[in-house]
Amino acid sequence: MARVRRNKSYKLAQIYDRRSRDVPFNAEVAEVEVDNPLALDVGEKIVAIRSIRGDPLGRLHAHHQIDEAQYLGGRAFQNDWERAERGPQAMDPTREYVDGARTREPVTESQRQAVLRLNQVERELGTDGAALVHDVLVLGLTMDQIGQRRAVRTQRWNDYFARRFRECLDRLALIYGFATETGTRQAGRRR
Repeated sequence: MARVRRNKSYKLAQIYDRRSRDVPFNAEVAEVEVDNPLALDVGEKIVAIRSIRGDPLGRLHAHHQIDEAQYLGGRAFQNDWERAERGPQAMDPTREYVDGARTREPVTESQRQAVLRLNQVERELGTDGAALVHDVLVLGLTMDQIGQRRAVRTQRWNDYFARRFRECLDRLALIYGFATETGTRQAGRRR
């Protein structure tokens, strides 16, 4: 029996490449480096695929239009918004009464802290900046859609909203502690 010869360009690393090559035709994905959940050593990273279709913040980060501190500040804002939104909710009087209806959940300390941080964010960004951040990070609107909602449909306004949104992300990074005042100024000079 003849011995099977292996190709010299054979690479062992390709065996463990488990990334999907088949994505739907309308998918918008980006590769991102994340912590390896099966790692034996602390700090090991793997490359994963993230959907950026309905995620404007993820899209900006994937296309290198915002830096890591701005991205983390935006994610922290989204996390606070979700935590604060889960709080006490109004009862719906139109719903039929059920004997085993659950009672209202009390406000937790983490919800209270999230609301306090959101109030600080609104004070720091101002009414217009807070509304812009809410439109993009909570509602998922694009700059064009924000312009349409405000009845300004020119490219100049879209550029203004994009520039203002990046300024707000800089401020969020400062508020949540992902950047320092000097680091932001230095990053702003390099751009």
